Amino acid sequence: MAAIEKLSRKDLLGLEELEPGEINLILDQALSFKEIVQRPVKKVPALRGKTVVNLFFEASTRTRTSFELAATRLSADVVNITASASSITKGETLLDTVRVVEAMNLSVLIMRHAHSGAAGLVARHLRASVVNAGDGMHEHPTQGLLDLFTIRERKGALQGLEVAIVGDIAHSRVARSDLWGLTKLGARVRLCGPATMLPEGIEKLAPGKVKVTTRLEEALEGADVVNVLRLQLERQRRFLFPSTREYSRLYSLTSEKLKLAKPDCLVMHPGPMNRGLEISSGVADGAQSVIPEQVTNGVAVRMAALYLLAGSEANGE
Repeated sequence: MAAIEKLSRKDLLGLEELEPGEINLILDQALSFKEIVQRPVKKVPALRGKTVVNLFFEASTRTRTSFELAATRLSADVVNITASASSITKGETLLDTVRVVEAMNLSVLIMRHAHSGAAGLVARHLRASVVNAGDGMHEHPTQGLLDLFTIRERKGALQGLEVAIVGDIAHSRVARSDLWGLTKLGARVRLCGPATMLPEGIEKLAPGKVKVTTRLEEALEGADVVNVLRLQLERQRRFLFPSTREYSRLYSLTSEKLKLAKPDCLVMHPGPMNRGLEISSGVADGAQSVIPEQVTNGVAVRMAALYLLAGSEANGE
């Protein structure tokens, strides 16, 4: 298959819609930008004269800061807007708000929203590129891409790897983006959590490539990578397990449980972590953890996404 040289779309809304070649294009571009991130002078003029707006309707530290750094290092002008500081608090609609922003010569809108599909709705009404920074329980594509990048950098390739994703699958947009990205690049995925947190039929999204289990031991056995998800209590209308103590006993990744995986198994977490509930400090800070690398790689991956959307010929510019 011939290598893809540019994205064939103006928006990045999810990994479900991307072809494997497009995913690899972003990962390859991120590799070149990671070298820039490690320089003493961390700037390139790729997006000089472009305006990037972060519009976040949900709290975020890692993602918003990572996008801000990515855009700044590409020499773009960056504007940060939170929901509490927008005219939406005065009754303005979402579409009217983003149209006002676009009228200010916007190049890329990065948006996080509590409702699934919000980024797609906005993208259909804007000429500017839209990057989904997480929409409800749908997808978080740049987190998925940075996870893929981190695994590929450490393992060399994703083809044939066994990747366990553990925790609150039902409420995790990260789990969905990871599932799509991993299976498209040849990995096999094991989804693990309480039965109440495993969406019915989710294995049908990638037939033959996804296994679902409620037993952590089964998910960990011989795994190459374990991605531990945050327990998203704020998205649950009711508790989906007896107690946090019970959840920790059954699903927290400890050093002892990690021994079931391969000796060189990578440990990941999208953050923020609930230490002692989802993952022990010994594992989170241990030799197999690549959690700090995920954060570093996130800037390079988001630089790649912004460049391919707004700085290359993808939009005919």
